[in-house]
Amino acid sequence: MSEPTVSAAYARALFDLAVEKGADRNMLTARTGVRPRDFDDPHRRIAFDTFKMLMREGQSLCGEPALALYFGAQIAFDQLSLVGLISRAAPTMEDAFREMNRYGRLIIEVEGIGAEDRFQIVRRDGRTWIDDIRMYPNSFPELTESTLGRFICGVNRYFPDRHYYRSAQVTHARPEYAPLYDELLGIPVEFGCTHNAMEIDPSLLELKLNPKKNYVFGMLSEQAAKLLAELETMKTLRAEIERHLMPILHTGTLGLEDVSSEMGMSRQQLYRALRAEGVRFKEIVDDLRHRLALEYLKGGKVSINETAYLVGFSDPSAFSRAFKRWTGESPGQFAATAG
Repeated sequence: MSEPTVSAAYARALFDLAVEKGADRNMLTARTGVRPRDFDDPHRRIAFDTFKMLMREGQSLCGEPALALYFGAQIAFDQLSLVGLISRAAPTMEDAFREMNRYGRLIIEVEGIGAEDRFQIVRRDGRTWIDDIRMYPNSFPELTESTLGRFICGVNRYFPDRHYYRSAQVTHARPEYAPLYDELLGIPVEFGCTHNAMEIDPSLLELKLNPKKNYVFGMLSEQAAKLLAELETMKTLRAEIERHLMPILHTGTLGLEDVSSEMGMSRQQLYRALRAEGVRFKEIVDDLRHRLALEYLKGGKVSINETAYLVGFSDPSAFSRAFKRWTGESPGQFAATAG
């Protein structure tokens, strides 16, 4: 399976919120490897692991452990996402829910969720719930927190006089800032449960939103379907290239001809496929080296010289220059504070 990703627009919203809450912009860039140009195209994909790092480093640098909760509660989904616009233009809330499941990967992909809907309506103990069925939720509880904020506060923002959400259950342990859940979400939240779920008033799904905007809804859905198809194509090609690069990355001899041959394509065919996606082979190699270097050094078990070799640099000084270009700091500075 290829690596999960998030949209650049979503990652940028988190980056900006962390800075707004006190994180140093340059330090956050250096600690995560996110570059300003990564945000230029809102539809560009950012690795999920990079988004996760952005969340964790953002929490640390702004001194706000509840950053994810604020992120979900404060960010207007329809202002940074085509998926959010589709939800706003949907005839009913049930339609909006269905389209969000269908196109949610345009915003954020999660492990173990493919064709199956991530969010499911279930009846349990005589109550109606929206279950988030993603795998390994406690490895990144911040995603649970931002999801709660996005769903609950998003609805409350447009229907402030109604209480469609009644309670919530989460699988992670109660954090020290648990009182903020009540303050921001306005409903009781139970921790350490077997489900990540939000209890709703069943009438929420019957709520009429924009019954007269079927044309707009259809146009937006058509655009989202096109973007989803492009995402699948892009991920397949890039993942295939990276799969062939991994075993030979340390050699430093990474030619387009070698990879295209391994993929059963001519050099020109692969070149045209990459050009159609607006990406260059050198950028894929550089990005892969960058991501792997961060992972090796953050683990603390690989030396700087060993990392340089593993990502394809025979000269440690050349690796140091590349790392400074990626992050704004030297490998030694990064390793000293990343462990």
